[in-house]
Amino acid sequence: MAGRDLRALFSSNDRGMSTAEAFTNREAQWELTAAALAEHLVRVAAPGFDVEDLEAPRDNVLVFHGIGGIGKTTLSRKLEAALAGAEQRPAQWGEPAWPAGSRLLPVRIDLARSAGGDFEHLVLTLRAALAVVGRPLPAFDLALRRYWEHQHPGEPLEAYLQRGGLAAKFGKTMPQQVQSALADVAQALLLPGTVGSAVGQVTGSLVRALRERRQTVRALASCFRLADLLEAEPDLETLSFYPHLLAWELDRLPADKKVTPVILLDTFEDVGDRTHRDLERLIQRVVWLMPNCFFVITGRARLQWAEPALQGQLDYTGPAAWPGLAVSSRPGGIPHARGILPDAAPVRGRQVLVGDFAPEDCDDYLARRLHADGTPLIPGPVRDVIAARSHGLPLYLDLAVMRFLELRRTGHTPVPADFEHDFGALIARTLADLTPDERHLLRSVALLDAFDTPLATQTAGLTHQAAARRLIERSFVSENVFGLWPYYLHGLIRSTLRTADDHTDDRWTPADWHTAATRAHAALGEQWAAGPDRDRLLLVGCLRQGLALARDFRLDLGWLTDAAWAYVSDSVWESVAPPTPTGPGTPGAAAGPETAASALAELLSTLARRQHEHRSVTADRLTALTASGLLPGDLQEMAVYYLAKAQRDLGRSADSRRGMQYVADAGGRLAPAARRGLAHLARLAGDFPAADAVVPTLGWLGRHHRVDGDIWWPHGDMPRAAAAYKAARTEAEQHGVAGERATSQAQRAFTLAFTDPGRAADEIELARHLVTGLTLRQTGHTIDMAALVLDAGTDRSVLDRARVLREEIRASGVAIATAILELVVCFHQAVLGDDQGITDTIARLRDLTDGGDYAYYTDISAFMADRPIPPSSARWIEDEATIRRRWRHLVTARRTLLRR
Repeated sequence: MAGRDLRALFSSNDRGMSTAEAFTNREAQWELTAAALAEHLVRVAAPGFDVEDLEAPRDNVLVFHGIGGIGKTTLSRKLEAALAGAEQRPAQWGEPAWPAGSRLLPVRIDLARSAGGDFEHLVLTLRAALAVVGRPLPAFDLALRRYWEHQHPGEPLEAYLQRGGLAAKFGKTMPQQVQSALADVAQALLLPGTVGSAVGQVTGSLVRALRERRQTVRALASCFRLADLLEAEPDLETLSFYPHLLAWELDRLPADKKVTPVILLDTFEDVGDRTHRDLERLIQRVVWLMPNCFFVITGRARLQWAEPALQGQLDYTGPAAWPGLAVSSRPGGIPHARGILPDAAPVRGRQVLVGDFAPEDCDDYLARRLHADGTPLIPGPVRDVIAARSHGLPLYLDLAVMRFLELRRTGHTPVPADFEHDFGALIARTLADLTPDERHLLRSVALLDAFDTPLATQTAGLTHQAAARRLIERSFVSENVFGLWPYYLHGLIRSTLRTADDHTDDRWTPADWHTAATRAHAALGEQWAAGPDRDRLLLVGCLRQGLALARDFRLDLGWLTDAAWAYVSDSVWESVAPPTPTGPGTPGAAAGPETAASALAELLSTLARRQHEHRSVTADRLTALTASGLLPGDLQEMAVYYLAKAQRDLGRSADSRRGMQYVADAGGRLAPAARRGLAHLARLAGDFPAADAVVPTLGWLGRHHRVDGDIWWPHGDMPRAAAAYKAARTEAEQHGVAGERATSQAQRAFTLAFTDPGRAADEIELARHLVTGLTLRQTGHTIDMAALVLDAGTDRSVLDRARVLREEIRASGVAIATAILELVVCFHQAVLGDDQGITDTIARLRDLTDGGDYAYYTDISAFMADRPIPPSSARWIEDEATIRRRWRHLVTARRTLLRR
């Protein structure tokens, strides 16, 4: 049954409001716990199990780790309740499958500093909990009594248990059992009754009896380490070995008294730090010396016990000692138990990251946390906003609930906008157990989408990587082993660090953020410059992060200019758009571009998005950018050039020609491409001799071979065009330009589809392979049209496929593609001898080309159908009769191939 949420209850006068400490999901963690515990019970019950074997590997611990506020303490409490009795197990948790008759004793110990516990308290808690067996545990009890009287002279054990709350929690029988054990041993040793309370005399006599192997103490003689422990100085170090005696006593309990303690150690991060491990060493010793007990540890970081490097700091280290705690790589999230626990499979991975709530779990939590008459008090729209901003972090949900009550208390009806809010408390919780270097580094990497240890160290301005290596072990840092930079912060932690009001003592000023951003920007540039040549993944990654930093913090472009040119040179067009800037840590936030960096971000974003948008949208954005005057000269030419390309695609040839001429005259990096653009514009107008005359001046940068192919296929000379496209593809391969290679191959497949359908099928397949992973919408359309040409004259749904493709092209706004598609349809109809279809298609072509561009496509359609034409709208390189004959031959050859 859910407990009352007292904080919420005392935050409102609404007597009709009901509150509950809502618990959501965590089924996977329960399944892992139940499966690991079942395995443990089978192992300790096996005939070969020896509780006194101190060399065997240990597999009696399960670790749940996660960021502060993820719900680890709640999980620990729920596990304690579920193990105590089935009636307290959450309804969504399944029935455990451990051996019948198993009796479990859950013992939860909060190690938080605020709980005031220490190692002595931990040991006494374990013993007090075992009072439930109803009998003394003489070996342990005698050692404990000796320690107590030595360390706490004059202080009764009963008084300590009463003051520490252990008597109230576990009853008052433990001191009586300890005293009874002392009296029983005194009687066995035939000591005077008055000596029974003198623990020193009893232990001295017992040690002598054990050494002499007297029959009177044969029950304790089998614990062969007992005498050594009783002779050792009774200090804290010796106390840490006493749990071995407790494990031995548990092992020899009669069947009707058998119990398996499940010890839940919560808030393990408060045990110490990576430098001071004194308390951790004592606790680890307890776990090792009690192999018949099962430990569930919850804390912010995974345990390092399986790392050999800790030898000397802890007693038992390395993967051979703790096989379940060894990890080959840090997990990126919690696996669902059903996915990793097939039938009877052992639980190997004992370090489990506690994941965020799913969106539906967030809503369920908020709906059940506050309610009145069974109706959720927090409205659905408000819950939606809270859940979206929480990134699934339960602490954020809890803080949002308290904000909801605070707003109601002031007489304000909470609305969704009230929860567009960050909580500084998240920062305090996150920074609580970090060293100063780690705190500084955490804020630094909050500037980055992803990072590695060198990038994090440079961004923080540190001279050593130790802090970064420690930081990546924290649970708020996740790992993507396939990422360019493998590490990234929890989304909510990152956004809160960047945007929330920070009242910590070492909070950063805006100047601190700017300095760190400058370091991060420079570090990214160095990584890109030092990386392998033409490493596209590195280029795009550096651009994405570098653009965001330069835009948000108004930094100089620096290396971004050369990176932008490298980006456009490959014609691949992955998205490099940085997210919208927000918060006090991002002074460059604005409605539109205000600096060269924000203008460059908008430019590259527009170029990538044009593959998914209508060309008119692209043209409008580029027009605004070129008019802003924010871009430096060479990048301004880039914007003008791509604006001219968009205008050409939209049929605005005059505007396009002015832009191309401007770029060509400037003589910059895009001058060859602009000359190619002018050649294309001449070809659009049907002036093929003018276009052909430009080809020798273009070279590789002007894509001379592809321009040559574009000139010859309208002449019907498909072999010459295919050869030109092959040369273009080969040249692109030599220069490592993937986009140009795919585009040239698509054009080659298109031309060969007219003349050699058998060969063209392979060329189309190659084109599809080369375009995979690239964002080249028009190239994809060219491949689809090649497939239509391949199937022309058949019953393979050519017209239906053309109809679908026509709509896709219309959405892109590329006029030339629509005209080419109608030409393909006309070829199909000419092969079929569909006169009416040809007439209709030619009519559509006339409508498409009435502005003058591509008007010669109507001539080509008439050539295919062997129809007369008015005076040609084109200046051909060859005589018109030759061109007519070629196009007509393509139709008749296809008919012959299809036996029509």
